[in-house]
Amino acid sequence: MFGYSRQSYYKWDNHEFAANAIEPLIVEKVSEYRKANPGLGCAKLYLIVKRLFDEKDNMPGRDAFIELLRKNGLMVRLKRRRHYKTTDSRHHYRKYPNLIADVFPSRPNEIWVSDITYVETGEGVCYLSLITDAYSHKIVGWAVGPTLETIYPLEALRMALSAIDDATAKQLIHHSDRGCQYCSNEYVAELKKRGVGISMTQSGDPLENAIAERANGILKVEWLYKMAIATRNECRDVLERIIGFYNTERPHMSIGMQTPAVVHSQTGEQRRCWKNSYAMG
Repeated sequence: MFGYSRQSYYKWDNHEFAANAIEPLIVEKVSEYRKANPGLGCAKLYLIVKRLFDEKDNMPGRDAFIELLRKNGLMVRLKRRRHYKTTDSRHHYRKYPNLIADVFPSRPNEIWVSDITYVETGEGVCYLSLITDAYSHKIVGWAVGPTLETIYPLEALRMALSAIDDATAKQLIHHSDRGCQYCSNEYVAELKKRGVGISMTQSGDPLENAIAERANGILKVEWLYKMAIATRNECRDVLERIIGFYNTERPHMSIGMQTPAVVHSQTGEQRRCWKNSYAMG
């Protein structure tokens, strides 16, 4: 009577039933991820949750998924925090030239970028030192401490350097701002000991160290701004968990919606392939 066969009707009816049946499971999984990763964007969350279901489960499309999150109060909530200064470039140490201007890395451990950001806790502010690989966006070294002393960036550097051999270190460039920690005698000596090239921003413009700024921005906006951390010891445990998630589970748009850990194991040729594929849609 309506112009559809009985078979078409039952096929549609079964599809609607399957879609409705999977929605509570999706909401349950998203709620679990939201508790641990409160600022994770919907598009990235969609890719993570989608991996948990088979094609026969009738996972909804991205727009329907986002609408489901909206109806269940699972969208990201934004919250502003105060700013703490982490860079002091008014010092007597030598400042090095920028070696990576207009350079596009073609392999892991070619360029590392460093930065310091802050984490608020009930016991006061902690300062997080990060070293990020410019090719894969993987955080390869990190350390957290209650002050801006050089010992903490140095701890992050030693963590990163411990994962590579001397031959790799000699082909590496370490890029940072001109803060006193990175220009200090101790930090520079550690880089020179392994034969690492030293590069620094020239103008103080954050865009000159954009990858490092982006990594710490993701950690703050997607996690730290939305969490209440009671103690400095708890802060270390929280950072260990979220940096692990950032490296191994969170897809990054800038690297073809793959994880940093996966891309860190790829060659330059593989990167060109996924970059072209992603650019084409």
